[in-house]
Amino acid sequence: MSLVSLTIENQVALVCLNRPEKLNALTFEMFLDLDKIIKQLGKRRDLAAVILYGANHNFSAGLDIASVMKRPSQALRLLLKWRPGAANLAQRVSIGWQRLPIPVIAVLEGNCLGGGMQIALGADFRIAAPECRLSIMEAKWGLLPDMAGLHMLRTLMPKDKALELTMTAKVLDATSAHNLGLVTQVSADPMAAALALIAELSARSPDALAAIKLSIHRNWLAATASLLARETCYQIKLLLGKNQRIATQRQTKTPQQDYQARQKW
Repeated sequence: MSLVSLTIENQVALVCLNRPEKLNALTFEMFLDLDKIIKQLGKRRDLAAVILYGANHNFSAGLDIASVMKRPSQALRLLLKWRPGAANLAQRVSIGWQRLPIPVIAVLEGNCLGGGMQIALGADFRIAAPECRLSIMEAKWGLLPDMAGLHMLRTLMPKDKALELTMTAKVLDATSAHNLGLVTQVSADPMAAALALIAELSARSPDALAAIKLSIHRNWLAATASLLARETCYQIKLLLGKNQRIATQRQTKTPQQDYQARQKW
């Protein structure tokens, strides 16, 4: 049985960390599976969104250090990269979600610690159950977070708060994480909340959603000149596409006509 499963339901990709007996702690094989799934989803054009979650109402307890270090070559393969600025395997399973042209939602329950938190940071949205425990925990093991989570973290909170969380390895509850910007929303039923958000997003042009996602992720900390150039480029592409015309037509349609137009996305 795969330690990471992928199922498609109603144009939503459900990606499950599936090692419940170990609280979904991450093995080398799980990194390979996640990387493969991200590449697979990137080739599809029939999906509306991705939901990333853990089996048995538990996201992930982080890296299974004992498992990975049984074979030191596995640790090296996680960190190996051909160019300094490229993402290695450990980084691709986080930043890879941001490179997909569809919304990615992490449903967080139970533990979301260390490497699990780094993966969740790669999602566009994080919806957490109230009892969820979250931590950027690498400092506890004498390490630094190196799975590209900082790429997202620096857009979510002030630098001093990020330093405090990463240096102390403090464990937060969902409400505290939400107050810091680490979590998008807190919900008693985070999976239902994720599906509700997808339903709301599905009323928008998928072309627009893709352009907005890429524009925000690429421009958030970019130089103003780069931001202006990308905005114009994305907008021209949208104006030339059929989905923008459908979105405009929907604004003047009846509810039934609006539903029919939405089926054309």
